[in-house]
Amino acid sequence: MLLLPQSFSSLLKNNDYLQKLFICCSAIHTHHGIPRYFANRAQRRKARFWELLGQQTGVNYAKKATMCSSSSSGQDMTNWLWSIYNETKKQTEALIPEISKNSVNPNTIFANNEMSLDNIEIYGFDYDYTLAFYSRRLHTLIFNIARDILIQEHRYPEGLQEYEYTPDFVIRGLHYDVQKALLMKIDAFHYIQLGTVYRGLHPVPDKEVIAMYDGSHVPLENMSDFYGKSSHGHTMKQYMDIFSLPEMNLLCCVNDYFMKHNIDYEPVHLYKDVKAAIGDVHVKGILYRAVEADIENYISYGEQTHAVLKKLYEDGKKMFLITNSPFDFVDRGMNYIVGTEWRELFDIVIVQADKPGFFNDRRKPFRRVTDKGVLHWDRIHKLEKGNIYKQGNLYEFLRLTGWRGSKVLYFGDHIYSDLADLTLKHGWRTGAIIPELRKEVKIMNTKEYVHLMTWLQGLTGLIEHMQVHRDPASQAVVQEWIKEREAMRSQTKNIFNAQFGSLFRTYHNPTYFSRRLSRFADIYMASLSCLLNYDFQHTFFPRRTPLQHESPFWPEQTSAGAMNMPFVPHRNTVED
Repeated sequence: MLLLPQSFSSLLKNNDYLQKLFICCSAIHTHHGIPRYFANRAQRRKARFWELLGQQTGVNYAKKATMCSSSSSGQDMTNWLWSIYNETKKQTEALIPEISKNSVNPNTIFANNEMSLDNIEIYGFDYDYTLAFYSRRLHTLIFNIARDILIQEHRYPEGLQEYEYTPDFVIRGLHYDVQKALLMKIDAFHYIQLGTVYRGLHPVPDKEVIAMYDGSHVPLENMSDFYGKSSHGHTMKQYMDIFSLPEMNLLCCVNDYFMKHNIDYEPVHLYKDVKAAIGDVHVKGILYRAVEADIENYISYGEQTHAVLKKLYEDGKKMFLITNSPFDFVDRGMNYIVGTEWRELFDIVIVQADKPGFFNDRRKPFRRVTDKGVLHWDRIHKLEKGNIYKQGNLYEFLRLTGWRGSKVLYFGDHIYSDLADLTLKHGWRTGAIIPELRKEVKIMNTKEYVHLMTWLQGLTGLIEHMQVHRDPASQAVVQEWIKEREAMRSQTKNIFNAQFGSLFRTYHNPTYFSRRLSRFADIYMASLSCLLNYDFQHTFFPRRTPLQHESPFWPEQTSAGAMNMPFVPHRNTVED
């Protein structure tokens, strides 16, 4: 028989206390793992206590409750359940002040896989949304230009001019059903999160969604390809790029206009036209010219990027840049962020790389580019510092540099195009830059969110334990609790985004985006500036989150630095 710690022995004599403790712990214990408020040792022991309680005392509380339901009237059972509800809520809410102290530092680097910076010799970077961060003005610009292209070149109705970009309407990681013209959020198990399906600018009722998909599950063969794109036989396109936010907005606006004016249209044509218009903004250089002309209003946080690159350079690390953007655009941005000597920091600079093809296509050779954009025809035998190279492929890059395996760490914002092939095929370590992370962490630190989530877990545990009472009176009470839980889940979703919720969760499950993030990124962070909080001998450890069949009472291993304990004192990092 397992024995309780000696400090608990005296508690066994206090049956009233035991019952309260049992109720409270039962309520807050769920199969998702230990809550943060059991982080210290004494609280973990209390949590473990209720599990062993029945063995030590011989009292089966679940059995007592069953006896109550069989021997009492329905009204007595109802009163008994509500008394437990009230006591559980009281006990749970008493924990909130302590839980609120455990806020997460938004400048933390979070680990999916154990990784030591001491082993990293070479650092690689994407440019857009990795080295260069853009203001919201850029998304408005992309939306406006693409909307005008639809009107002027694709002959779409002039009435589309009435639509403007809405920054907080969509989030990254959403799926778009090309044939049904529906934008939605899908979880890691291919289930649609009901309540997050939109046709145009309006939600689609759950019953209609279930009828269209014969439930809420999307079969694998209907999902997008490996890089999130819709191709032959696939009806779903996943938007993983930060630059895709204006595209999703524009799709919703055009759909809304056609439906509002009862215009019959083919959804596939609309999707392709919007995609082409957005592509033109980039391919034709319209975006690049606009940013270069007013760079101060588009690029943000340049000083933090400069500080990271300088720190790496002074520590003797090798650095390279691989980006799909053209050299003139990168040069203008890096001159603004770092200064005219920025190229001295990098050992290799590759532009217009055509990722993700760069990581797979062995056919494209490198070409050397002059500062004026003139292409050389000479064969490349060595990638030299100070030169600019275009196109190429990773296999040639590896041959010419010898930079292989886990000594290379590459940072990018696109889970598929930047990171997937590197970790799956080449063994590089990968770091995902997730700008939305800082905002979401700050939301999770608020009193409103902590209060909602604490009671949501408590109520979920209460439902889980009390659902065994099958008499009508008990089931009526449990159904009331289930309705309250559903309302709270919607409320927590709305805190992040009124239409689609959090980037990382669909209620309790991880999103499809989260699943890919955990698979393809060793570490992830809000911005490169987070590196300023760590030295180059630091090892990142992922939390050992209990599996479903494992004991949930292990000490929770929080990512180092997450609990407002920065590694470098008095260091200021990006806050907004």
